[in-house]
Amino acid sequence: MDNISLIALDLDGTLLNRHGTISDVNKKALLYAMSKGVHVCICTGRAFDTIPQELLSFPGIEYAITNNGASVYRILGKDKINSLYLEPEAVLTVLEQTREYSVSYEAFLDGGAYASRDYVDNPVAHGASLSAVNYIKSTRHPVEDIEKFMKEHINELESLDVVVPDVVLKDEIIDRIKAATRKVYITSSVKQLIEISSMYGGKREGLCFLAKYLNIGRENIAAFGDADNDIDMLDYAGCGIAMANASHSLLEVADYVTTHHDEDGVAYAINNILHIL
Repeated sequence: MDNISLIALDLDGTLLNRHGTISDVNKKALLYAMSKGVHVCICTGRAFDTIPQELLSFPGIEYAITNNGASVYRILGKDKINSLYLEPEAVLTVLEQTREYSVSYEAFLDGGAYASRDYVDNPVAHGASLSAVNYIKSTRHPVEDIEKFMKEHINELESLDVVVPDVVLKDEIIDRIKAATRKVYITSSVKQLIEISSMYGGKREGLCFLAKYLNIGRENIAAFGDADNDIDMLDYAGCGIAMANASHSLLEVADYVTTHHDEDGVAYAINNILHIL
């Protein structure tokens, strides 16, 4: 694949290994690509403040697309260059359609992540996996009443998550929300989350904005991902690369498949698929 000018990288399950860090091999490959003039950006469902510091300070990574495309930052100075907000009516509809279920919520605004105190204290009881406990506890700001908090900040919400303890109900809840409002974008990166942002959201839209901002054509973009919330991004990019550990749905739309995220899959693709010279 020739003429790549921009590499967009999902984090969890893609660039980051199972320990939530970036390997030395991946670091070396990214530095090499950047030395050849390739822009590298983060493209994640995470909020800005929850991105590992080693990436925010990584030399050469200038931009971060966060909250599944809702916010685009120039990393230096946490300078937000584009943002999309959930419509207040849509937020109220999501709350109304999910209130009868035993769910929890995460709210994202101004780069931060917020959740109810009982969820932060015991994430597993609310459906989170054991591997996510440390991440949740270290990145979520606890509030006493998350619904009240969301209503108080209803004009500032960039995205929200519905945390579903019973994954069997996940599709039912998604169908209910979709039937009640068309003003949201819904996706999912892990089985217990329903991730909701503006109807104009999605990683595709965030990447499209950044590409126009940098004057780079989609044919000159390579995008890496592993989960369903990466589907529209890989479909948009000229070169969509799925990790070996990717979801079945993502593998179906990918142009190429690289090695596992714990086997330096990003570096393998840079060196063996993109052929950056």
